[in-house]
Amino acid sequence: MPSNAYIKLVPESEKESVTTEDVIELFHYYKDITGKTGMQVDWEYKEASFPYEIIEKPEGKGKWFYLKSHENNYNIILLGVDKEKLTDDDGTEREQAYIQITLPETSTFGDKGKANEFCKFLAKKLKGELHLFNGRIMYYYPRK
Repeated sequence: MPSNAYIKLVPESEKESVTTEDVIELFHYYKDITGKTGMQVDWEYKEASFPYEIIEKPEGKGKWFYLKSHENNYNIILLGVDKEKLTDDDGTEREQAYIQITLPETSTFGDKGKANEFCKFLAKKLKGELHLFNGRIMYYYPRK
């Protein structure tokens, strides 16, 4: 059975909405900074830190894409963006954007480790609320 993690953009988050282009741009930034880390320690860390190819299908344009790997210990991670309607404590309704990270049945333990790493990175950059695969919640936004 596939498992899911969510990064929810709460009112205290950096942004109110997110697109697949935003997420792909953050992955390019991730690859850039890990490449620089690799240069500092004189090791090809860029390939090890992001062993995936970003693939966007025409039918998922703007809604979802996936990360596909040709490495032995990795296979696939799916990512999508959407919005949900919520009712606040005072009764007002609002829309909340979120990123869904899905590990299909064909995903490996390596994929799960990388997905957790990517979730934390994305949640930290967007100052979001991270709902991990195991059901736990991590808060990366300023709380009152």
